Amino acid sequence: MPQVTLTVNGKSATVEVEGRTLLVELLREKLGLTGTHVGCDTSQCGACVVHVDGVSVKSCTMLAVQADGAKVTTIEGLAAADGTLHPMQEMFREHHALQCGFCTPGMVMAAIDLVNSNPQGLSQDEIRHGLEGNLCRCTGYHNIVKAIDAAQGIMHAPAAE
Repeated sequence: MPQVTLTVNGKSATVEVEGRTLLVELLREKLGLTGTHVGCDTSQCGACVVHVDGVSVKSCTMLAVQADGAKVTTIEGLAAADGTLHPMQEMFREHHALQCGFCTPGMVMAAIDLVNSNPQGLSQDEIRHGLEGNLCRCTGYHNIVKAIDAAQGIMHAPAAE
């Protein structure tokens, strides 16, 4: 069986996997990182979004062997070591942008990439469009969009001197 070596949330991991193993399976079953959810098995819902080398990826569509040598960040890797939430996580909390929470990890990961990819800022319509492919059955997206809008102001704010 092939071995995959990758850095997950800042820690190196080498895992033996079958060639058909999906990245989401490696994360959940081999590394115990269950914050990445499997929602649809067809890449339609976005519950499995993680960052691979800084870009959001639906981990149910990527083979684990394709991530060999990559840096992967999951929802578990966002908060600081002292427990301080990432600005996107904090805005999701502050703006009540979750209900059941199932979509939240993938939604947060997709939102971070969306905001990072658009440093000029996004309108609420652009945020809605950018979230296509991430489904939420509970919230109606209104508070999710508000949270992302608020987070982009924090994430793109000039650093304090």
